[in-house]
Amino acid sequence: MSQARARRGGRARRSGRRAEVWAALWLMAKGYRILGFRLKTPQGEIDLLARRGRVLAVVEVKQRQSLAAAVEAVGPVQRERLRRAAAQIAARSPGLAETRVRLDVIALAPGRWPRHLANAWGDDSDLK
Repeated sequence: MSQARARRGGRARRSGRRAEVWAALWLMAKGYRILGFRLKTPQGEIDLLARRGRVLAVVEVKQRQSLAAAVEAVGPVQRERLRRAAAQIAARSPGLAETRVRLDVIALAPGRWPRHLANAWGDDSDLK
């Protein structure tokens, strides 16, 4: 790997981590409790896992040049991986047995407030 490519990759990772921290702060300001960052499961990685009341939000964090581009960056294959990962986490955690699992997106773009889309795709009313 070239040094230039390695530097770009490092900057992208740092930028992604900053975006996740901003997203977590945004959710906490809205009353969510953050249960985990970058959770790895056999199905895929969950950027943020957050809970508010009886809702367990599996949150994908995307940062792009526009909010629309950030939301569109999560394709159907990635959504399905997130659904499977969420179902596994909820099933193996007794304290989460009574929660409603939901897929959310936090979209970030330069110069804009974060945008939280709860139940972003409207097709995951109950993933368990």
